[in-house]
Amino acid sequence: MSLLLSDSQLERFHSTGVVAVIVVDEAERAVSTAKALLDGGVDIIELTLRTSKALECLAAIVKKVPEMLVGAGTILFPDQVDQVVQAGAAFAVSPGVNPLVIGRADQLNLPFAPGVATPTDIDVAVQAGCRVLKFFPAEPSGGLKMLASIKAPYAHLGLKYIPLGGITEGNLPAWLSDSDVLAVGGSWLAKKDTIDAARWGEITQLSRDARASVRRLRQQ
Repeated sequence: MSLLLSDSQLERFHSTGVVAVIVVDEAERAVSTAKALLDGGVDIIELTLRTSKALECLAAIVKKVPEMLVGAGTILFPDQVDQVVQAGAAFAVSPGVNPLVIGRADQLNLPFAPGVATPTDIDVAVQAGCRVLKFFPAEPSGGLKMLASIKAPYAHLGLKYIPLGGITEGNLPAWLSDSDVLAVGGSWLAKKDTIDAARWGEITQLSRDARASVRRLRQQ
């Protein structure tokens, strides 16, 4: 049993640098969104379970855009772990630290990143076997200074963080400058109103700009 990303997945997260966080309620739009992101160089998605059709959308991307690494977000209950595994999710994340959810992900060998905002959150996640953690909500919780403070006692464990919440194209470089930040979650890349309006070119351009920033900062 394992909650850990594989070495190849870790490298992919680090290389891509940004994870597109999307809310979508129609499978065809989900596939078009994935293709638009991929055209811009972003090949990792966190599809949140915030709509009634989220699982259908996740499965559609997995099937029709196989180049995309698709994960599920907003996992709140253990049975949702089973559902996203069946839909083909490659990883999952949650807004908080729920031992029941983490335990089920471990049983199903689903790489999992729980949301942390305090040292206690990190303690619970580490004891459960997690090594990649979602720092959420990143900016409202105190930003980079807060992350630096809460992660310091755990630095020797080699933990990596995916901050999400208030991350924008403007502050992306600052977040990526932290060596413990594996990648950032970016909801600005494909906002729901942009998806609903089918502005695929806009999503591709935002993705292209974000990837250019990652390459500059990580010298790829």
